[in-house]
Amino acid sequence: MGIIQKQGVKSSFFILMGFLIGAVNLLVLFPMFFSKNDQGLVRAMLDIGATLSVFCTLGTLPVIYKFYPFYNHYLGPKKNELPFITLIINLIGFSLLLIIGWQQKDFIIRKLGKSPSLGQYFNYVYPYTFFLLIFYWLEAFAWGLRKGVYSNFLRETLIRILTTLLIIAFGLKYIDLVGFLSLFSLLYVIPSLLLLINLIQSKQFSFKSLQISNVTKRLKGKMFSFALFVFAGQFFNLLARTNDTFMIVGLRGLSDASIFAIATYVSAILEIPQRSLNSISIPVLASSWKNKDFANIKHVYHKSVSNLLAIGLLLFGLIWLNTDNLIAFLNWVSHKEAGGYDAIGKLIFILGLAKLIDLATGVNSQIIGTSNFWKFDFYTNLFYILLSLPLNYYLIKNYNLEGLAYSNLIALTLYNSIRFSFLYFKFNLQPYTYKHGLFLLLSIGLILLVHQIPHANNILANILLQSSVFGLSFYLLVSWINPAPEALEIVNNFFKNKLPAIFRKK
Repeated sequence: MGIIQKQGVKSSFFILMGFLIGAVNLLVLFPMFFSKNDQGLVRAMLDIGATLSVFCTLGTLPVIYKFYPFYNHYLGPKKNELPFITLIINLIGFSLLLIIGWQQKDFIIRKLGKSPSLGQYFNYVYPYTFFLLIFYWLEAFAWGLRKGVYSNFLRETLIRILTTLLIIAFGLKYIDLVGFLSLFSLLYVIPSLLLLINLIQSKQFSFKSLQISNVTKRLKGKMFSFALFVFAGQFFNLLARTNDTFMIVGLRGLSDASIFAIATYVSAILEIPQRSLNSISIPVLASSWKNKDFANIKHVYHKSVSNLLAIGLLLFGLIWLNTDNLIAFLNWVSHKEAGGYDAIGKLIFILGLAKLIDLATGVNSQIIGTSNFWKFDFYTNLFYILLSLPLNYYLIKNYNLEGLAYSNLIALTLYNSIRFSFLYFKFNLQPYTYKHGLFLLLSIGLILLVHQIPHANNILANILLQSSVFGLSFYLLVSWINPAPEALEIVNNFFKNKLPAIFRKK
């Protein structure tokens, strides 16, 4: 089992645990204790903070991803000044944000006319943004040192555990809404401190070196150009993925933002394997480009497509088959507002389909971003935002939330088609075989077939019946066609060795 596969399994576990805890938060605790308006307020705070924190990095993250191996190789950790330089740039970026926010405060509040409570509590966005920025900065070095498993645990699992504690404290009336938002804005303090301690203890990270090295002098022009293009591309990509929240908040209000947030979160379950693979594959791909190991890049691309497609189809099937059960549960648990969650059914299907298409293209973004053709990453992300902004605005104005979901599907499909074509024509990278097409068609047929099973009156019984039938049938299908040998090997190893060992220990 290779390093990507080993760390990918561990990362996927922590990300999955985080998603499960997050699902309890978003689908049970938030609807139980918060109004839809307050749920939308928290979601808006998350997306705004994520977008602003990436802006504040001013391009330092892609520089760390690509050039940190060079610094470590030629200088070692004690003489490596990249951590100090990038920290200063991040602090400059945050200072610019504070200045712009203070000068444009009235403009921001006016644009949030449909969501007055967000304008009222907007100042809590700034501390949330700052500590998220610090965590992103530390995480970039953790990925470079191949500590992505630990950083994924902190970002995906620990953060959601802390959120659970805050929600429960609010539900038990230990804190009010202001207290909740105050503590929520400091959510990344603990993960940032833990990650910093871990990096320092590794003795591979230090930000004490203040002297500009020959490496920086030699690479500064290339790093600046790289940072400018890739940062702009990544920021545009993030903005394309979060501007839907901004548009809902501005055009329809926070209650609709909470509905769309649930649909987005459920469909984002498909991102679990992709997010873990991204953090592990970036340093491997960066080293492969550095060593001109094109065979390994091709291998990583092919394996990422095979495994992500198989896992994505399994997750998509399980999610779509249980959407009606989710709607019934949400309408029951949110008795204070008499339900109102029926609209998420179509949203989950459309957004899930968009995520599945994104998964099926593997680590194309990471391959392009770590290559010498990283400028193309900027151009495609620019295309993405220029397409999604007017498309989002037009479709949400004319077709409400469903139109916004279709906008995501159209934009992601075109975006990934362009990137796939670039890798094919530029590097002759084509990761698909006839097995992928056959597997896709049979998987869709299986999902439709299982969907015909009569529904039970009991939600839990219905979930167990459809999920178990689909899960077992899907396993047999994967075993027969074998489109993803690595993923199948992990599952078989778990049931043959790990699971019996767990019961023997008990």
